[in-house]
Amino acid sequence: MSSPSTGSGNVVATVPQWELRARFAVSLAALYGEEVPAYTTLVDVSRAVNSDFAAAHGAEAERLGSISRVTAERHGAIRVGSPAEMTQVARLFAGFGMHPVGFYDLRDASASSVPVVSTAFRPTDVDELARNPFRVFTSMLVTDDRRFFDAPTQERLEAFVAARELFAPEALALADRSVAEGGLVADDAERFLELATASFALSTEPIDRAWYDHLEAISAVAADIGGVPATHINHLTPRVLDIDDLYARMSALGITMIPEIQGPPDWEGPDVLLRQTSFRALAEPRTFREADGTTVRGELRVRFGEVEQRGIALTAAGRDLYDDLTVEVDRRLADAPRGTTRVEVAAEVWREHLPQTETGLALAGLGFFRYRAQGPSTGSGHEAHASTLAELLDSGALVAEPIVYEDFLPRSAAGIFQSNLTDEGSRDDDQLGTPYDLDRLSEVVGIAIADPTDLYAAQQAASLAEAEAALGVTIDCTPVPIQENATA
Repeated sequence: MSSPSTGSGNVVATVPQWELRARFAVSLAALYGEEVPAYTTLVDVSRAVNSDFAAAHGAEAERLGSISRVTAERHGAIRVGSPAEMTQVARLFAGFGMHPVGFYDLRDASASSVPVVSTAFRPTDVDELARNPFRVFTSMLVTDDRRFFDAPTQERLEAFVAARELFAPEALALADRSVAEGGLVADDAERFLELATASFALSTEPIDRAWYDHLEAISAVAADIGGVPATHINHLTPRVLDIDDLYARMSALGITMIPEIQGPPDWEGPDVLLRQTSFRALAEPRTFREADGTTVRGELRVRFGEVEQRGIALTAAGRDLYDDLTVEVDRRLADAPRGTTRVEVAAEVWREHLPQTETGLALAGLGFFRYRAQGPSTGSGHEAHASTLAELLDSGALVAEPIVYEDFLPRSAAGIFQSNLTDEGSRDDDQLGTPYDLDRLSEVVGIAIADPTDLYAAQQAASLAEAEAALGVTIDCTPVPIQENATA
């Protein structure tokens, strides 16, 4: 913890960004627990699942992160309505050491009307992730996409969003100071946390009923962004080590879950990427303003309780294979007997096409790992000889430790959204969509959005370089075809 001087000889301790981030996650959890009591139940069940999993599996349970980290881990989700609001979000989260990573286009990720593009703000440094990995998935409404919004709706949407203030200027100024100074002194830290947390509290201001209904007919997501006076936490997600157990326990408590767990299936091979599920959005009381100016009490169902199970990050080749397998699952499911679940079909496809061990993933170049030398140097003199990755892993000279996937899947995110919508909204696919990619969203955010694959690749490359130096060898990582390493 750094200690800047006050100028009078006294030293004032600075609260570093990782600690601000950890306290922010806790503060938001307290807020969300008050607003959505079922979230507290979800957290309690998650803790019980993790405790029981750890007791049953011992050290192996911490293969993808320590129990303390997994149990404390959260990701939040918010939605904003314009590039200006997204830029402010980036400033606010930068104060907590959270940076934009990944591009997700949910507009084409499901059949429902979900007119948003997204990124996630999180730490990017390995040590910062280890201290606190809090991340916030942030979606932005694409108001000029004619598949969803006609010109009059776009004009009114943009005017409505431009007229509101999501973040107090003081909060943004403190965020900027935190970035410049690597943290904040105690009093400023408390004020920053107070203002930042309040920014995501559910607004009590009346909602214009006619305007909200107009947007909801297009998209419930659009109404939740552009039909209300402020942003809010849509979900705050704990992490579990066994999401199937969590799903069963929540269902046994009488809590209605969405129909299926999103993402890769449960199978006997290594967990990869991200599995997610949620309880269904609950009715929350809200105040509406009617056309005659009167206010009445009503309810909305837009916020839900999500939970996740994280697996191994996949390389670009691994992601391509994952996408191919997802298409194959869709094809087989369409032809499967009535009552067959997606998870059942996916598990079958996974067994046919994916290595069934972590070593197999590593040798095929499909998964990201950190490699650690474990043994004496095998090189001689100044000439490092070459050894294959398979030889070094088999001999025990090298140990592969999986890199956890810290990011998201657009189809899974859209699936969670879709499963919590009362209807699918409307979209005109004869119109052209507004083009978006990582570079264009980077321009909107005002910061270069990191490609998560590049971050994982850099971690793996750095570990290989250290291992080569320690062992005195050059490591040949040429991918081995899956069928040739099936027994690895």
